[in-house]
Amino acid sequence: MIEQALPLWASRGWDSQRGGFIERLAPDGTADRDAPRRLLVQARQIYCFAKAAQLGWFPPGRELALRGLEHMLAVAKSPDGRPGYVAVLAPDASVLSASRDTYAHAFVLLALAQVFQLDRDAQIRSEIDQTLAFLDHHLKSDHGGYIEGLPAALPRRQNPHMHLFEAMIALFDATRDIQFQNRAGGFYSLFLTHFFDSTAGVLGEYFEDDWSRILPISVEPGHQAEWVWLLKGFERITGCPTGKHRAALLASALRYSDARTGCLVDEGNSAGQIVKASGRCWPQTELAKAWLAQTESGVPGAADAARDALARLEHFYLRHRVKGGWYDQFDHDEQARGAFIPASSFYHVLCAISEAERVLGI
Repeated sequence: MIEQALPLWASRGWDSQRGGFIERLAPDGTADRDAPRRLLVQARQIYCFAKAAQLGWFPPGRELALRGLEHMLAVAKSPDGRPGYVAVLAPDASVLSASRDTYAHAFVLLALAQVFQLDRDAQIRSEIDQTLAFLDHHLKSDHGGYIEGLPAALPRRQNPHMHLFEAMIALFDATRDIQFQNRAGGFYSLFLTHFFDSTAGVLGEYFEDDWSRILPISVEPGHQAEWVWLLKGFERITGCPTGKHRAALLASALRYSDARTGCLVDEGNSAGQIVKASGRCWPQTELAKAWLAQTESGVPGAADAARDALARLEHFYLRHRVKGGWYDQFDHDEQARGAFIPASSFYHVLCAISEAERVLGI
């Protein structure tokens, strides 16, 4: 991360001519400057470089995060005069999709929280409040939680709410403002009442407008692992015990493992069967984080399981011929899918490594 990934993405991953972060690198590590640029990737990269600077891993990350934030605010925030951030831009900063995506706004909040930790800038806090106001005034659902975005769409997903939950925990850490504890509690309530099926022990992904489950239930084991880590964070900032649900989610996620590699697959069903045997990079990072969360809670064997998950991540995904890059996905025959190296994975990889250092000291 320190010697390869951060320098790579700070140089080839930044558009020094037009500003903004590059969406992906080609297989040889050159920047794909013509690819559309999603809001969520801009926000994730801002978060990564601010996090790396805060950790002392990459001091230039502070300036890059601030430049990235300045660019994002200039080109993606209300370019059409309407509130909120547009979802997709062209490399020249023209708008390709003016939709307002709730999932992407969750990462805007996460990025703002991390940048705010760097120097407690009042303007950043103002941006946080404005983004929250947009969510509350334009995206709130009468049935609880938030709609998918503007224009509204179905199905509703747990995924944007999971990342808003993450953002609220990060915002509390950054500001110590109790409102973010309360907001996080609202997402925890959604998890308990709608997302988690305690009978089947699985996390649902897709829902009707009133939160009724769409059958057959699709299960993404990576998200189950991600919730384990997030629930530990919620427990840390509130004192609310989450161990029972963390154990259930992790046990369920492990049912969807490739028997040969031990890596999590991409999708299963509520009966525990594998539906998509391919395996993306990000579920492996989330499994490592889940075991790290359990390590913090003193679960026997969790530290060794975390090390094993990190070793699989490194062996299968991080040994790319472009140093500092990664493979995004493998099919069931362990053949890499997709030639490009997506910037979107940087957030997942960096978080797993930073958590490993924090919890295990490695």
